[in-house]
Amino acid sequence: MLGVAKETINKTFKQTNVKKSRNVSQVLKDKKPFSVLLLGTDTGDLGRSDKGRTDTIIIATVNPQTKRATLTSIPRDTQVKISGSENAYDKINSAYTIGGTAAAVKTVQNTLHVPIDFYLLVNMGGLRKVVDALGGVTVTPQLTFKYSYANVVKGKTVKLNGQEALAYSRMRYSDPEGDYGRQKRQKQIITAIANKAASTASLANYKKILSTIEDNMQTDMTYDDMLTIETNYKSAANSIKSYVLQGTDATLNGLSYQVVSAKEKKKISNKIRNELNLKPSTKTFYGQIGETYSSESSDSNDSSYSSGNTYSTNDYSSSYSNSGTYDSDSTYSTPTYSNGY
Repeated sequence: MLGVAKETINKTFKQTNVKKSRNVSQVLKDKKPFSVLLLGTDTGDLGRSDKGRTDTIIIATVNPQTKRATLTSIPRDTQVKISGSENAYDKINSAYTIGGTAAAVKTVQNTLHVPIDFYLLVNMGGLRKVVDALGGVTVTPQLTFKYSYANVVKGKTVKLNGQEALAYSRMRYSDPEGDYGRQKRQKQIITAIANKAASTASLANYKKILSTIEDNMQTDMTYDDMLTIETNYKSAANSIKSYVLQGTDATLNGLSYQVVSAKEKKKISNKIRNELNLKPSTKTFYGQIGETYSSESSDSNDSSYSSGNTYSTNDYSSSYSNSGTYDSDSTYSTPTYSNGY
């Protein structure tokens, strides 16, 4: 069975051209905290078959010393400089469409100045199949709503099958919190999947999960990396903490965006780096209209901060530049999904 597992994982392996900021294999061997960029593409189910964008963007950290994992959501409409793009600014969920996983990883790293050790790309159809392979997942909704296959009541714990879990994690317009509410439900589903997978020992389910992974997942984790994580980091799944990169609504050139202040980026960066046992970044964080925030700025005297909601993308400071260099992901190709995904 291990041979089958290794063969399956090897088929999902896809390296990017982004240079790692540290030796990730050594990080795992030394049992140090690591990070994973979770990317969910909006293709593969609910009538969608195009390449799609990454509507789910979550930075996960796993710390075996604190026995804690964190999930930090980045709103899909967050306006950022896309690494490798000719356009000045765009929504962060377009990075994958523009330059594949390499652009997505580099853009997140440049925005928050945190190391991304691995990435994990899953399509929407894959989420449905994983949940079904696990025999469903259990959640307690924080909102009453009906959307597609999901029909849930606030506070009433319910077991969801794959289609229901997918719809539950996708609904946005009936949520008073909009995309932020959807992010909370996405993290609920991810946490439920992690908990169910950790407690599933059935050989039949194991085979189903492997089959699902092969067709619907792409990652730069090796089989050996996954074995090390299973051995040394399993206890971190016992406690999962959530963060969110909070922005404000803005209309730019007729499109709606989430604009995140430099101060907020710095705050979230510090939280993530702290979970990784890293010191705060000394790099400058960029926000709106020339707004910057660095380690020299203080919360009580943040003279570099400026506010405002509505403006043109051309108003952004030309001093913004990506940290490091971007290598085009020449090896990038859209994952091949079964059954037309």
